[in-house]
Parts: sequence; structure tokens; C-alpha cells
Amino acid sequence: MENDKGLLLVLSGPSGVGKGTVCKALREKMPQLVYSVSATTRAPRVGETNGVNYFFKQKSEFLHMIEQDQLLEWAEYVGNYYGTPRKFVEDTLAEGYDVILEIEVQGALQVKEKFPQGIFLFLAPPDLAELESRIVGRGTETEDSIRNRMEMARHEIELMDKYDYVVVNDEIECACEKIQAIITAEHLKKDRQIHKFRKWLAKGV
Repeated sequence: MENDKGLLLVLSGPSGVGKGTVCKALREKMPQLVYSVSATTRAPRVGETNGVNYFFKQKSEFLHMIEQDQLLEWAEYVGNYYGTPRKFVEDTLAEGYDVILEIEVQGALQVKEKFPQGIFLFLAPPDLAELESRIVGRGTETEDSIRNRMEMARHEIELMDKYDYVVVNDEIECACEKIQAIITAEHLKKDRQIHKFRKWLAKGV
């Protein structure tokens, strides 16, 4: 039944806000939560593994996936493409597992158009100065890239009202606890529970 499907959780926010770190910590606390690996055309960073962090694709491969409608969403972000393979997400939800997407804001808004019943979480920085500090601290970005990402971050924060929830990533542990509370509350909503009780009533005492 529809109400027995898993929840699609979409976690996004500005580059450098800590989406990956929060998502990893959340999955350690909730091992039943299934992580949907995104596809991207950007080069792997040190320590990243194909098929674990991302499916790393050539641009031609990615464009083929778009043409074949194999992506739930896709976006071009700071010169690279990112997207979510559709079939894996749909199959996992149908099996009753919750799926979490860790994606950029552009992609999240596409998912909302195609899958409005998803739960959309905006991960926000404590302030812009802290966000810039985190991006610089990566040691992987050029000055031009940092400037572009900060300009994009301001635009993305203005889109916060498109989301269901806002979680400030001040401390990872606190951010995870808030997201766990949101997941629990969403599972307890009457629309996901009432069909079970209607079955009881239909059977009689």
C-alpha cells in the first residue's frame, strides 16, 4: 500500500554547510536509512570512492542518462553536473525503506516538483562567515571557486521557504538529533497510520 512505502528525505543546503558530514553521522545512528548515491561529472576528491560517495561519470555518460530519463533530478552546479538515479530510489521506497538524498538546492527543487510527498530538509550554516570558513578549510577550492560558492549560497538561502524544515548545522550531534525527530514525526502522521486502524475496524471486535 502507498502508506507502507518508505519516506524520501531530501537533505540540501549551500556548498560547505556540512551535508555530507551530517548525512554520514545520521546514517551511523540510523543504519536502516538508505543513502542514495548521486551521479556527478566532477572529479573525485581525495578519499572519495566511485559508487560509495558518488557515481563519477564522464559528461557524455551523464547526458545520456538525462536523455534516457534515468535521473530523478539533475543540475549543473559550478560547472559540473549532479543527478540522482531514479530506479534505485523508487525501488527502495517501494520496499518500505526510508531513502535520504544529499543533493544541491537546484536538484532538491526538481525532486519537489516530481515527488512532492518527499520530506525536504534545508541544512543551514550558523552564519555566512562560518560557511566561508568551512569552504576555505577544505583546502580544495580556488579563490574564484570560493567566491562563486558564496554567491550561490546567498541565493540558495533565499530559497529556504521552499522546504519543509530548516536545521542549523552548528553542532553535528544536535543537527542529527533534530533530523531524527523529524523522521519520527513524519512516520507518525495520521495519513501514514490511519489505514492500519481502518483495517482493524473493518474486521470488527
